[in-house]
Amino acid sequence: MVQHVFEAMGTVVSLALPERMDLPERMELLEKTNATAAVTAVARCFAEFDERYSLYRPDSELSLLARGELSLTAATDELRSTYAASLRWRDETGGAFTPHRPDGVIDLNGTVKALAMQAAANELLRAGFSDWCLNAGGDVLCAGSQPDGHAWSVGVVNPADRSALLFALSLDGMRHAVATSGSAERGDHIWSATAIDRTYLQVTVVADDIETADVLATAIVAGGPTTLATIVEGWPVDVLTVARDGAMVATAGLIAALATG
Repeated sequence: MVQHVFEAMGTVVSLALPERMDLPERMELLEKTNATAAVTAVARCFAEFDERYSLYRPDSELSLLARGELSLTAATDELRSTYAASLRWRDETGGAFTPHRPDGVIDLNGTVKALAMQAAANELLRAGFSDWCLNAGGDVLCAGSQPDGHAWSVGVVNPADRSALLFALSLDGMRHAVATSGSAERGDHIWSATAIDRTYLQVTVVADDIETADVLATAIVAGGPTTLATIVEGWPVDVLTVARDGAMVATAGLIAALATG
């Protein structure tokens, strides 16, 4: 595999793509050209989402909305659609996830990185890549397998020691989207439409798609054990939680993945 790394959305994005050195020279050149185009398309996906939704960019559409220089009714269809989807997540999680900051400002950071990752995945699939792994700030979306045929293995950092892994899990037979949320790295930056529960320091969710994994990980951190129980019962996901006292709880599917990770 060849690892392509770039910065986007205030984090580091890495993309692992296969390198086929046993191909004839002409085919090998074609593969490299296709890979270069795919990496460019992936980076463009992240840049486009950042340009529209970043509240750190004063010229972004969402910043204009936050300052009152643009009304929601005058916003693009893309922004209004993303906002509407976030509102649905708020309703489905009982307010544990919300697109609103405590001051009422619309902040779509809870979904846009995942949406950018999915858009990038669509570009890779359209380009004919069936085996790849995309990591954006610790959230992972992958397809196929590694060159040796083994399943992708995803490591999750230890919230008590960011230089070490807490565990690694194999995605063999599991869903191929993994998201981790918590306060260990960025502090208590998560908010919700209800009172924040401080039980969990970090939550990892494995799901069929990266948006679901990302949103539900955030919702569980915000909503605590009650939200965890609701999500495990209502969504086809696997979860591992790390409490503030260090205690860990995992669903059966994730425990099985840990055994082979």
